[in-house]
Amino acid sequence: MALTTINGIDLDYADVGKGEVVVLLHGLGSTKKDWDLQIPVLSQKFRVIAPDFRAHGNSERVPKQQGVEIMTEDIFQLLKFLKIKKASFVGFSMGGAVCFNMAYLHPEMVEKLVIVNSGPDFNNAKDSGIDILAERTKIIKEQGFEALAETISKGMFPEESQEKWRKEFHQRIIDNDEDAYLNTFGSLMEWGLDDKVSEIKHPTLILASDMDYTSVDYKKAYSSKMKNAKLVVIENSRHGIVLDQAEKLNQELLKFL
Repeated sequence: MALTTINGIDLDYADVGKGEVVVLLHGLGSTKKDWDLQIPVLSQKFRVIAPDFRAHGNSERVPKQQGVEIMTEDIFQLLKFLKIKKASFVGFSMGGAVCFNMAYLHPEMVEKLVIVNSGPDFNNAKDSGIDILAERTKIIKEQGFEALAETISKGMFPEESQEKWRKEFHQRIIDNDEDAYLNTFGSLMEWGLDDKVSEIKHPTLILASDMDYTSVDYKKAYSSKMKNAKLVVIENSRHGIVLDQAEKLNQELLKFL
C-alpha cells in the first residue's frame, strides 16, 4: 500500500505485480478490499493498481469535492504520477461509472474496459438509482448510518453462508464519514454520459449479475449502443459479484484482459 498526494488530496493505492497495467476501481462506500479475491489472481499476470477513491478507505476521508468527475481526475493524475501511459480499467458499481468517464474524457489512457454491475447513466437509472438514493437517505435520517450499513450488507449477502462477507462489508460502510458518503452518492446519481456512451470505442466487457439492483435488460440496452461491447451474465449472483461469484468473475477477467 502507498499513500501519496494526488490532485490536492492524500490517495492510497495498492500496486502489485508486473506486466500490462490493470486498474481496479471499487464501489461506493467501500474500499480497494472489494478486490481481495481478484488481486492475487490478476497480479500473477498483470501489474494491478487498486486505489481507494477520495472519501473512501485510507484515502483522504472528507475532501471538499466528491463525485465521478473529480474521482476520474484523481485516477488519471495517479496514473500520470506512476508514469503509466495506458491501462485496462475494471470498475465495480460506482467504479464502473469512473471507468466510463475515463474512457470518454481520456480515451488515450484506456486499453480495455470491464464494467461490473454498473452503467453509464446513473442519472437516468430511474428503475433503481433515484429510489435507492431516496431510500438510503431516509434510512440514515430515521434510523442512522449503521441501519443503512445493515440494509446494504444484508441485501448484497443475504445467505447464511455469506455471513463473513456481510459482516466485513457492514464494517466498511460504517467506517465512512456519513456526509461524505451521502455527498458522493448524491453526485453519482446526477452523473451520466447518456448517448455519449456510443462514442466509446474501446473493447468493453460488461459483466452483469442476474440478481443485481439494475436489470440485465438495462445492461443489454446500453451495451447495444456501444461500438465494441460484449455482455456476459453471471448467474446466481447479486450486486456483490466480486465476492459471491469471484471464481467466475476472475475467469471472465482473465479471458478478456
